[in-house]
Amino acid sequence: MTMTVIALSLGEPNLFDGEAPERTCRHPSRAELHAYPSPVPARGRALVYAGGGYLQLMHDKEGVEIAQWLNTVGLDAYVLVHRLPGQDGWPFDIALQDGLLALAHLATLPSLPLLHVGLSSGGHLAGVMACQGGSAGALIAYAPINANHREHKFPAGKPDFPPPEKQAFYDAWPIGIASEPHGLPPCPVFLAYALHDPIVPIDHALNLIKAAQVHGLDLDAHVFAQAQHGFALRGLAGTQDQWPVLAARWVEARLDASAD
Repeated sequence: MTMTVIALSLGEPNLFDGEAPERTCRHPSRAELHAYPSPVPARGRALVYAGGGYLQLMHDKEGVEIAQWLNTVGLDAYVLVHRLPGQDGWPFDIALQDGLLALAHLATLPSLPLLHVGLSSGGHLAGVMACQGGSAGALIAYAPINANHREHKFPAGKPDFPPPEKQAFYDAWPIGIASEPHGLPPCPVFLAYALHDPIVPIDHALNLIKAAQVHGLDLDAHVFAQAQHGFALRGLAGTQDQWPVLAARWVEARLDASAD
């Protein structure tokens, strides 16, 4: 089946830099869903959020390729092309606003279990969206989910991120910091992280793991010593080659639980 583009907001269609399979979106002009239907009757849906540090979107590597992999697990997958905080005057929570537009669209379709899937900064957005309720789970990989918050930074004293709206979004939504508002996803969560990642320290995952232990959350966490930041489905030359298998098993369990 072919991919379909669904416009969620006003604006010109999004343009991409580079050629597939290396396309990025550096200047999103509107919110869009790129729909990749499952080749078999879908058991669920996934909203996919590509990373890029909220400065661009790694559309193919962390969006399209993830969506096509989720198709093999029996999910209809929708890659969200969202606008970026601070770019063109967009507010700090524009990615969340665009995510809510995506949820509103999916609510018009026949009901199916929904998973949020995100890598890198897209994993932060997946955690934010999971906190909105109503989802079957969140699958998050090497994401800056909490230790970019101004009060919880690792390493301590790390400068604020430009533009200010990007830092404000991290400050408003630290996923896994129970003392902060709306920081704990109410759904099951799957984490995949690189132990020695210099870009997204493992402390992001550890904070959520500790919160899950204290608050009784349903969380599976996997840490890979040989993985580098951005491993996605390409950088699997190490023990992280198992993460897609583990994640697929976790997805199947979420779908089975939703069917009960």
